[in-house]
Amino acid sequence: MTAKNRNNLWIWIGSIAGGLILILAFGAMFISARWKPILTEKIKEGVYNASSHLYKIDFKSINLNVITGSLALRDVTLKADSSVYDSLKQQRLAPAHTFEIKLKKLQITRVSILTAYFKKRLNINQILLDRPSINVTFNKVPKKIDTSKVQKSLYDQISKNFKSAAIKSIKIIDADFDYINKSTSIKAKNSVKHLDVTVKDFLLDSLSGKDTSRFYYTKDISFHVAGYKSNTKDRMYTMKIDTISGSYSSKKLSIKGFTLKPLYPELEFSRKYKVQKDRYDLSFSNIEFNGIDFIKLNTDQKIEANSIKIGPANVAVFMSRESPPLPGLDKGKNYPHLALKRLNIPIIIDTVKLRNVDVNYSEYNPASKKTGSVEFTSLKGNIYNVTNDSLRLVKKNHAIADLNTMLMGTGKLNVKIDFNLTADNGAFSYSGSLGKFDLKNLNSLSKNLGLIEVESGNIQNITFKANGNLRSASGSMTMLYNNLKVKLLSDNIDGEGTKQKGLLSFLANTILVKDENPSKGDPARTANISTRRINSGSFFNLMWKTLFVGIKDIVGVGIVPEKNPVQQQKVIAKKIREQKRADRKEARKARREKN
Repeated sequence: MTAKNRNNLWIWIGSIAGGLILILAFGAMFISARWKPILTEKIKEGVYNASSHLYKIDFKSINLNVITGSLALRDVTLKADSSVYDSLKQQRLAPAHTFEIKLKKLQITRVSILTAYFKKRLNINQILLDRPSINVTFNKVPKKIDTSKVQKSLYDQISKNFKSAAIKSIKIIDADFDYINKSTSIKAKNSVKHLDVTVKDFLLDSLSGKDTSRFYYTKDISFHVAGYKSNTKDRMYTMKIDTISGSYSSKKLSIKGFTLKPLYPELEFSRKYKVQKDRYDLSFSNIEFNGIDFIKLNTDQKIEANSIKIGPANVAVFMSRESPPLPGLDKGKNYPHLALKRLNIPIIIDTVKLRNVDVNYSEYNPASKKTGSVEFTSLKGNIYNVTNDSLRLVKKNHAIADLNTMLMGTGKLNVKIDFNLTADNGAFSYSGSLGKFDLKNLNSLSKNLGLIEVESGNIQNITFKANGNLRSASGSMTMLYNNLKVKLLSDNIDGEGTKQKGLLSFLANTILVKDENPSKGDPARTANISTRRINSGSFFNLMWKTLFVGIKDIVGVGIVPEKNPVQQQKVIAKKIREQKRADRKEARKARREKN
């Protein structure tokens, strides 16, 4: 074949190919133009009918490319009809959640149009929602079970048009998400930015509805939220979360980098309130739910999981005794198991796992004008059967906390607490032990809060057990120790500085304080412990106060009466008011002299 003939051949082949391309292009344009109104009607009709007339979808335009099998909807809105929803509520047929979605573009790629048209099988590679606005509203609605009426499945509702519908993936990228809870008396709204959701392998056919490996017809639904930050409603804290992620297939929910930071320093924070208010500084590196039931969480607002793992974490709590307690406040209602009972959301957690949690409690004492602190480092252990679910409580009504930590970073402390989850009087019991410990490590607490300085003292072992409730606790304890010497200190209410009470310290050490247990030739002393809780005292305050009564009895100062904390608070408050009046008087005098 000559070169001229070869050129003519390629020209002929190119002309045929070009013609075919033009035919296909014009054909695609013709089909697209013809199918656009049909598709528009079918999409709107499909959404309307599939949702039992609850939802309507609208969009500004539709772009169809039959060659690539792509479809794009622009300026899309999906909204529930409130009148239809109210009607469904009256019939007890309304869903718990309603949705409102707005987005600039909805992209559908690689749709097998010929397969959909001729074989009635809808196959889609991907549906993409880029930066949508999604509002989800939850209503607690009663459900009506009508045995006489056969409810149509989702497949039954599409079976007239399609034999099956399959989507490899659905992606929501960088969404603004608002969750509104209307089930409570006060409407609660939670907003999340930068939400990503991925749905994998959606399949709707005659069998998929019965496939137990699928979650709402999918193999997996996962989500990821990054960079959540906001101030609390009272503008006293900043809350931040680095990431929240979860997956149905793994049944995991992970929260990383959760912090709750006060906006003011300790005393400045407390002085913004006229009454005592705890100040929290929280930092949790990781909170992980395992074996979580996402279906119950979605439909019933119920948290059910095999375990929650918390830690590493830091928890710091500060409270000032400078201000009086809130009138009528009884901190007994905040006992852990009573607070759990009051929660509006049902909870069933088999095991709460605490790992490497550091806890610091600090308290400002206006009598010494100093802050005392106690630290529990490397707290770890498990809490079993954390629940407020009535059916679960019939079978098992006790939660058990088995914990160990290092007191002030040096003394090994083991504590076991048994919570009665159904007792109206907040009944509980606890027991434990403390290993070798240098009592001087407690001076930060004893000097500033108890006005007692430990000069020396070594604990070999403490064991204790007690039963408690809302009002009191009692039990027994043993403390083995030696070489105990203390100093008694004066208060600093008048601003003269904390000083040693020399004579009283001498008398205490020589007459009252027993410097060891057991004493030579005698058996070890034990103590029966009992104390009552005042309304401003917390659960852990009652536990500590009960043990403190036993320690005082064993070391020999149990006969010394404790000051009434309520009367002491009144004396302190009175002196603070007098000091403030004196300061204002001096300020007015200074202004007059200046003028």
